[in-house]
Parts: sequence; C-alpha cells; structure tokens
Amino acid sequence: MDIFKEQIVKRNPTKMDNIKRIGLGIAVILSFFISVALIPPFAPIITLAVGFGAYYLNGLLKVEYEYVFTNGELDIDAIYNRSRRKRVFSSHVNKFEIMAHVEDTTHSGSFNSAHEVRDYSSGTVGPDTYACLTNYQGKSLKVVIEPNEKMLDAIKGSISRSKLHIRK
Repeated sequence: MDIFKEQIVKRNPTKMDNIKRIGLGIAVILSFFISVALIPPFAPIITLAVGFGAYYLNGLLKVEYEYVFTNGELDIDAIYNRSRRKRVFSSHVNKFEIMAHVEDTTHSGSFNSAHEVRDYSSGTVGPDTYACLTNYQGKSLKVVIEPNEKMLDAIKGSISRSKLHIRK
C-alpha cells in the first residue's frame, strides 16, 4: 500500500526580510538619483533595470515549503513567490537519527552537535515544530520542519519508535 501525503507551510517574514525589502526600495531610489546626476540620458533605463532586479529579489523573500512524503521518503521543496520551485532536501526517514520536538531538552545535546541547521518551517516555534537529525551529504544536519497531524502519522509508520519522540 502506497503512502502519499503533502503539505504546504508558509514561512513568516522575519525582521531581516523586512530590512532587505526596505534596502531594495532604497537601492532603487538611490540608483535613480545617482543616474540622474551622473548620466541623465540613461537614468530611466538604469532605474528600470535596478527596479526589475529589486522586484525579482523581493519575490525570493516570499517562501513556502512543500513537504511531500511518499513511502518513507521525505522531499522538501522551496517555492519562491508562488512561481519558482527548488528541491532543498530529500531523505528517507529511516536515515533520521532522532526526530523530536524542537523544545525537547532530552535531545538538545544531539541537535547542538549538528554541523548545519536548515529551517524549513514557518519560522515560529509551535506545537508541531520538529527537528530531525540526519547525516546528509556527509555532514550532520539538523532539519526543522512543521508537519501537520496527517504528515506526522505517515512518518510514524516509516520510522523506528526509538528514533521518533512526539510531543504529547
């Protein structure tokens, strides 16, 4: 019997995202004034080019994560501005050393030993925010995800009970 679950998690904008948006707006305004002062005939072209670049970069700040769980394989795609998709993580859940709630203090030592941390959650710690420790591409990796109840039930069926620590 095949198991297939998918879920979309929208990342909440961070303070740094807001600072980047403000910086992009300032860059467009500055490019206009500088180009008018230095090379007036090309000012509209330069301003449009910088404005287009700022619009494109602003779209990259709007991120959703799609979790796809198929027969024990967890794939995570980042969707930028609801138009561009990129695979950011893929692993079988049996390769997870530990999966526990991010606030679970009994496993914090293991999670702190990870070489790299990748957050594929909404950015806000909630009751469904879990961390997974795995060996990924030769490095110890901590992956933060936010599976809903259906996704968590599907993961339960594919991972050893000794590795999965669900918050009650």
